[in-house]
Amino acid sequence: MYRYTEPTTGWRLSIATCAEPGSRKLSLGGFRIAPEERTSSPDFDSDREAVGLAVGMEEKVYWSRLIKIGGPLALRDTSRIVGGKCVLHPTADARVGQPRDRELLDFAIACFQDLEARAGFYLTTGQDLGHGTMSDGVTSSLQYLNTRFKGSVVADTSKPTGEGNYYVLTGMLRGTGIAIERSTVGLIGCGNIGMHIVGRLRKEGTAMLALEANAERREQLALLGIPTFLPEEKGDFIRRPMDAVVINASGGSLDDATIARIGGNDRLRVVCGSENLIMRDHDAGSEALRRAKKAYAPTELGGMMGYLTAVEEYLTRVEDVAFDVRTIYDAAKRLESVAYEAARRQRELSYAITFEDSVRQICEP
Repeated sequence: MYRYTEPTTGWRLSIATCAEPGSRKLSLGGFRIAPEERTSSPDFDSDREAVGLAVGMEEKVYWSRLIKIGGPLALRDTSRIVGGKCVLHPTADARVGQPRDRELLDFAIACFQDLEARAGFYLTTGQDLGHGTMSDGVTSSLQYLNTRFKGSVVADTSKPTGEGNYYVLTGMLRGTGIAIERSTVGLIGCGNIGMHIVGRLRKEGTAMLALEANAERREQLALLGIPTFLPEEKGDFIRRPMDAVVINASGGSLDDATIARIGGNDRLRVVCGSENLIMRDHDAGSEALRRAKKAYAPTELGGMMGYLTAVEEYLTRVEDVAFDVRTIYDAAKRLESVAYEAARRQRELSYAITFEDSVRQICEP
């Protein structure tokens, strides 16, 4: 964990990585400008958040290696890739869209450059929370970073991540004996990733329910005929008849009470998504879902396609070749068969093993 603090403003940048000093490895993970909903929490700490997210990224790297999935360059360089994360705690006047946003990003860029020079590994950062249009009303914060730091990539990772979510969901449902077109799916969080999944499921004729904090997005979902729920209605939402729940909110969605309610919903068989920091205690939560005979795919497995998009774009940029996002879309299809086999095996064994162990049994020699 590396920490930088701007002396006059107090801006704090925490960079966590699994790359050893001097290793020349690629540290993959988004650059998060922590939003107010995170920083307002009394226990928020950018160091702890960066470490937790970096561990999650390393899990994504692990699953992608195990399943042997990725674009052609990522598959070639898989041994160089490790998990990492950058979390910046700004002041209110420096968030993207506010008067001092350019100063904030210049501070982050200087830190990134200093870290690479000192530590001997490479940062590759991409889309995450807190980005958008800057205070000039024109410039994208990711584009601003991309033109000033070679490790910053601009590909929209939400669509490939949504594809990964979709294929994990359809495979798991099929593995538990449920056809996607006859299922009902609950969505927690309908941002860019969630809406990509909505578009995919509408084409299948899947019935949907959605829990979403943003009022404008709830209106959009309602116009599509999807029943919507407020965050404070999560208990009622989870009790509704559904076959699967796909989770892509901002963190902590699977609290203990929600896990217990999922366990008590007899119809609900599948839990997946790509939300970061989804549980307070992953091992305990995963075990509770297994005991309740729910197929739970770690969200790091469901969310790996975003990181694979970022690393593929970075490597094509380094080698001065064209980046083709279609290679990532094609790679995501492999998740469907793996998720199907893992869920089927778990079901046949009466949930005596976790979904993770089922994937390992399928993919390991």
